[in-house]
Amino acid sequence: MAQRILIVDDERKLVQGLAAYFRQAGFETLAAYDGRAALESARRDQPDLILLDLMLPELDGSEVCRQLRRTSAVPIIMLTARVEEADMLIGLEIGADDYIAKPFSPREVVARARAVLRRTSGALQPVAVLRGGDVQVDLDRRSVLVRGQQVELTPTEFDLLAALLRHAGRPLSRAQLLDATQGDEYAGFERTIDAHIKNLRRKIETDPANPRMIVTVFGVGYKFAE
Repeated sequence: MAQRILIVDDERKLVQGLAAYFRQAGFETLAAYDGRAALESARRDQPDLILLDLMLPELDGSEVCRQLRRTSAVPIIMLTARVEEADMLIGLEIGADDYIAKPFSPREVVARARAVLRRTSGALQPVAVLRGGDVQVDLDRRSVLVRGQQVELTPTEFDLLAALLRHAGRPLSRAQLLDATQGDEYAGFERTIDAHIKNLRRKIETDPANPRMIVTVFGVGYKFAE
């Protein structure tokens, strides 16, 4: 069964152009042109991935992302004309998995979507369970238990936690973590890792302001404490 992509943008020609590329690549496509319609389609149609413009009528992309993240871990890639690093980090902090600035190549968008979906499917992950402290990560099922309770993570958060657990006790640089979560072909800001770490701590730490599991190693990056 073909995977479904929900494309959300108020520029209809852009949506139609992207949809044509995705259909050519073997995907099914859905379209929404404002934030409220995007939420309705995401909840009704259950897409496998959402391409979400930041600037939308009715509800902006940030609010759509926030509302979806309350109940869903569906992969979200932000599409936006904003190119400032601060704007990008805001999108990641509210739960987006990736960020593509306009103007972009439709082929690049399809390639980035495929990369996120590969991580989501876990097709390349070995059957294994990683454990550290109160955290258990099932790589095959892509599920996470924290203190015995199921925790919903985005695909990027999951891959980030898995990378830290694989190297528990060893500091990993932001560049290493970026490679582990996005692939070494991804040319992004290393500070995006800080945004994902902030989200991850909020979900798994007892006191996110004073983390005991994912700790900062100043001048290096982060590590999962042994």
